[in-house]
Amino acid sequence: MTSITLTAAAATQIRKQIAKQGSGIGLRVGIKPVGCSGYAYTYALAEDVRIDEQRIEAFGATLLVATDHLASLEGASLDFVTEGLKQTFQFDNPNVGITCGCGESFSLKPGSGKGAIP
Repeated sequence: MTSITLTAAAATQIRKQIAKQGSGIGLRVGIKPVGCSGYAYTYALAEDVRIDEQRIEAFGATLLVATDHLASLEGASLDFVTEGLKQTFQFDNPNVGITCGCGESFSLKPGSGKGAIP
């Protein structure tokens, strides 16, 4: 079992987005190869649980994570933050080595499961 946590603010935002959309069961998160440092997080509302996903529940909200991304997110916390006019989900991930200057991509520390990410 992985230890990814969800803050109350992130859970509230997930519930709000599902209510606004009118359907959904949770937020699907993952990591994809992109950018100048290597990876970026992905976020999408989910209508179902896929066979290869782990379901994490907290504060009345559901987070869905593909099993092949779990090692790269081990120990991470998902929050929803407001910075000026920008509101966004944000991971605090102890597996991140370097973040690029634009803040959109990151590299993983050696041994953080990067070989499993498609």
